[in-house]
Formats: sequence, C-alpha cells, structure tokens
Amino acid sequence: MPPPIRARAAAALAGCALLASCSSGPAAPQDDALPTPHGFVEGAEETAEAQWRLVVTEADSGDVYLLDPVTEEPTRLATVDGAGSPTTDGRFVYLSDGSRTHVVDSGVWTVDHGDHVHYYRTEPGTVGEVEGAGFTAVGDPAVTVLNSGQGTVPLDREALEAGEIRPVAELDAQAALPYDQRLLAVEDGTVQVLDRGGRPEAELAEPCPQPQAAAATRRGAVFACEDGALLVSGDGGELAAEKIPYPEGEGVDGGFHHRPGTAVLAARSLTGEALVLDVKARRWLTLDGPEAVAVSATGEDSPVLVLGWDGVLRSYDPATGAELAQVEVMAIADGAAPTIQVDTARAYLNDPDGAAVHEIDYRDDLRPARTFELDFRPDAMVETGW
Repeated sequence: MPPPIRARAAAALAGCALLASCSSGPAAPQDDALPTPHGFVEGAEETAEAQWRLVVTEADSGDVYLLDPVTEEPTRLATVDGAGSPTTDGRFVYLSDGSRTHVVDSGVWTVDHGDHVHYYRTEPGTVGEVEGAGFTAVGDPAVTVLNSGQGTVPLDREALEAGEIRPVAELDAQAALPYDQRLLAVEDGTVQVLDRGGRPEAELAEPCPQPQAAAATRRGAVFACEDGALLVSGDGGELAAEKIPYPEGEGVDGGFHHRPGTAVLAARSLTGEALVLDVKARRWLTLDGPEAVAVSATGEDSPVLVLGWDGVLRSYDPATGAELAQVEVMAIADGAAPTIQVDTARAYLNDPDGAAVHEIDYRDDLRPARTFELDFRPDAMVETGW
C-alpha cells in the first residue's frame, strides 16, 4: 500500500476574506457577466513568454531558494531539514527531509494546448507534506504521480493549485505515471491500465520487471525496466506496449533526464556511461566519453549534454553519438552532486563547491552565457515553469 498522506493546508486556504462566500452581507446585484477570457486562470497572471525559475537547495541549512534568471536574484522560499534532491512536475517542487516530502509551489507554469501554449505566474509558497521520501515526480495537467521504492502517490493537480494535498487513488504499485487520461501502474512486473480513480481497465501484455524510472513524452510513456525500456503508446483508445532492450550489459542507474515532453531521453548507465534513448527511432545509444556525473537530453535533433567528473560539459549528436562541443565548467569534489537542467534555449548547472549556477547556451556550441554567483552552496537544483 502507498504511504499515508498528511496534508497541511496552505496559507492561501485561510484567506477567508478573499472569498465571496465568507461575506456576512448579501451579494450585490450584478449585470450580465462578462465572458471569461480564453486561458484565464483565477489568481494568476498570464505572460507572453515562459517563466523559468530555478529552485535551489542548500543541504546544511535546509534553505530552499527560488532563482529568477531574469533578475538573477535568489529568494528564500522555505527551510526543509536535510533538503534532499528536489523533483518537480513543472510547477510544484517536492523536497524530502528523510521521512517526509515537502511540497513547494514555485508559482510558474505552462499550459500546452497542442497548437498553442499559455504561460502563467503567481505568488510562490508552501503547500504541505506527503509521508515518505525519495520520490521522483512525473505528471500531466491533471495528476502528478510521486514514485519511490516505498510506493506511489498520485496527487490531484487541481487540489495542489488550491493549496491542498489530495490523492486521486490508492495504488499498490512499484511505479506509475499519468498517460492518455489514464494511469499506468506497474504491479509485480505487470503494467495495469487504470482510470484516474485507480479502477482497472486493462492489462498490457508486455511486462516491466523491476521498474527504475518513468517518463512521459509526446511519443508515449516510458518505464525503465530491468530488461529494457517499455514504451506505451496510443491515443484515446487501446494502448500498445513494446520493449526496447538495453545495449548489452547496460541498464539505467536512476531516472531519465530530458527537456520535458521531448522524445529523446538521457540516463546514466549502471557502469557510469551516458545512455540515450530515442523514442521515435526505438533505439538506445551508448555515448563514448568519460564517466558521467550528470546527463540530460535537450530534444529531438538537439544535443545531449554530459557533465564528466573532470568538470567538462560535452554535447553529443543524439543520432550518431559524435561529440559536438565541450567546455570546462567547474571543479567537482567527491560527494558533490551537480545536475543539468534544460529548457528550450539554455542549460543550467549547479556548482556546489563554486557557490554558483552556470548558464550555458547549448545551441551555440556550449557557449557560457552567465554565471550566477551565490552566497550559499547550491547542493541541488530543479527548473520549473514548464
């Protein structure tokens, strides 16, 4: 069974004065209501471009900062003892203190309607807590699933946006993710297709023993299983599943890293090499380079980025594996855990020992764009706004 949930209401829910239902007097008469503008989200400001933010944590103090690349100024959001590796669904960030996971609203997100997108921002803040630790998040506009070795917790995104932590179902699964208005859940190696309330609809024929990671792309949902990647695809009807075996002797160590939604995924292998999964081509590629500390894929026909222990960031062609460029970024000490976060134009690398975040233009031969000097140690980082 998944771990129990303990939610603490966000301060926004206590703002009774903001709600018409809290008024003691009669409502004033109104003329004909104005039409709601397309894309309107109550309490949020729509913007003309994506609102990227970096959520950065310092392990010793537990301080959690929101770094705006436009202003280059960090703002402290919260303090979480231990502040373990954060994970995000694009708006909300999930931070572990070793036994619980704290949910923080970064206040920025994107809504993709397929033929166009909307960008929003609102005030950041804290939401509440989930029992359990070590989660990774994968979500869509309706549901965010938190996966860990302790179980899975599917959360209602609309409730999160209202400042409440509410599970949509109880899942007895090793891994799960939302896909095609349903939930895919791996139970004892079998992939179950469930409705959003957790009720079974179907069972996929292709198994997924020992799921290690999950990702959602525009070309299908992917689980990293013991014997390869399981790709689940389909749209509004029967789902199909196929296995993409690993290169001989390889496997995924940890999760997938990629620009959200895109169909090229990167991962560290069990032997420390960088692996690339091209979902469209249905194939894996092992990159020839030094042992990888961090990896990320930036999209189809776009470079795969690999940071080595030598502190050098390298880019590779995702189709051929050829090295395209390299740049020395930082010195990496034992125990440091830099990551690579990517959006549509930039890559960001946290430099714990250098007390900095480096911004790289990965489309321009890894040109160093800016370095954000910080007065704290950026031990871990995720990017939100997507």
